[in-house]
Amino acid sequence: MALPVLSVAAMRAWEAASWAAGIDASAVIQQVGSRVAAAVMERTHPGDRLLLLAGRGHNGDDVRAAMGGLRDREVRMLEVLDPVDGLRSLNQLVASGWEPQWCVEGLFGIGLNRDLEAPWIQFIEALNALKWPIVAVDVPAGLDGDSGRPRGAAVRAAWTLTVGAPKQGLVADAAAEFVGRLEVLNEVGLPERLLDSGISGRPDSTLWWVEARDFRGFPPRRSAASHKGTHGHVVIAAGSVGYHGAAVLAARAALAARPGLVTVFTTPDAYLPVASQLASPMVRPWSGRESLPASATALVVGPGLAGPEVADAHRDAVADWWRHWPGAVVADASALDWLSQVPIQSGAGIRVITPHPGEAARWLGISPGLVNADRAGSLERLASCGAWVVLKGYLTRLGHSGMPQRIHGSGNPGLGQGGTGDVLAGFLGGLMAQESLRLDPGKTLSYGIWEHGAAADRLERCGRPWTSEQLSLEMGS
Repeated sequence: MALPVLSVAAMRAWEAASWAAGIDASAVIQQVGSRVAAAVMERTHPGDRLLLLAGRGHNGDDVRAAMGGLRDREVRMLEVLDPVDGLRSLNQLVASGWEPQWCVEGLFGIGLNRDLEAPWIQFIEALNALKWPIVAVDVPAGLDGDSGRPRGAAVRAAWTLTVGAPKQGLVADAAAEFVGRLEVLNEVGLPERLLDSGISGRPDSTLWWVEARDFRGFPPRRSAASHKGTHGHVVIAAGSVGYHGAAVLAARAALAARPGLVTVFTTPDAYLPVASQLASPMVRPWSGRESLPASATALVVGPGLAGPEVADAHRDAVADWWRHWPGAVVADASALDWLSQVPIQSGAGIRVITPHPGEAARWLGISPGLVNADRAGSLERLASCGAWVVLKGYLTRLGHSGMPQRIHGSGNPGLGQGGTGDVLAGFLGGLMAQESLRLDPGKTLSYGIWEHGAAADRLERCGRPWTSEQLSLEMGS
């Protein structure tokens, strides 16, 4: 099940309801410690040096519980019960020349509700200055769990393992530089059925956290009697001189979604470089006046349509399709600059826009900084056009007007390169071409976003640089 994003009060109420139901708090701490240890073991190698920072609260207990599971690593524990003594011990460690591959931080709990005193600020600033990779347990020390802002200072983690459910502050726009990659340690003994029953202090579930387990058994198994005509036909209008690669990337990603057919419409001057790189899709030169195939069920419009030969006829065709075509349309890249003032008419099919913050800013007529300062509000304003919105970037969001937003934790900074957005648009189009997957567009789009990020994560774990071309081939694997 998708997890609601919780306030600190709601998290406390969930814990209290769990203890009242007979759950043993110490058993939960042991489970959390085991999960923390397992996560750290996956990211490290035998012989790696690990520094554990344990404070007075339950997060410190979680770190202590993790110690026994860190086998074949050189582990040192630093009990930081007092910031002055802790800083002295930290400085002694630095002076000895011992340096960890990872620092596991559990200084405070989630309930920090006041500004830190000067000695704690000094400790945290000294820790940050060392630039050691830090994995924070639950919430980076010093970060407000509700607002996502530091209380005087906050640990700058590369990776945060939050417990039970994500906290509001961890997904706040201001928190990214402190949280790093956010992962949720679920199934640690806190009964999720108590979330379903509506615990005291729970927010109105306007934000939901998407996880891999949400897609168990999805996409559904195909019928044995199905054939290519059963699984839809996606048409991709993309590519121009100097930007033909966008059409290739989108088409390869669409194939990974396994629609029945893929057709690429590309500008005449880009036809040869596009067609020469694609075997399975059909490729056609596109003047902007051609009719769509009668079998088409989804469109992807915009990737790579930025060359000088892209004419008014191309823009007009895209606008006409967007306005009233009954199939699903995924708009990306250049098309986003053409469609912000084009209304979606009654009877049109599903519409999806996939802007990054810069494209979202142009659609809304504001600066990219304002988009990132309020991603939730920006998405809601974008969705007022009637489309599903995929707001790309750190913790990519999916939403539709008046519906809860879904936040995705898969993906990494390696996606910050040209072409990865074309891959996402193509994959989403390939999914939306299939009738069975259009029945629940929110789940299907969310699955596509998650898989896009997960593919990037698989490539990143190889430890080598990777490209958008490799990402397009990794999709669906």
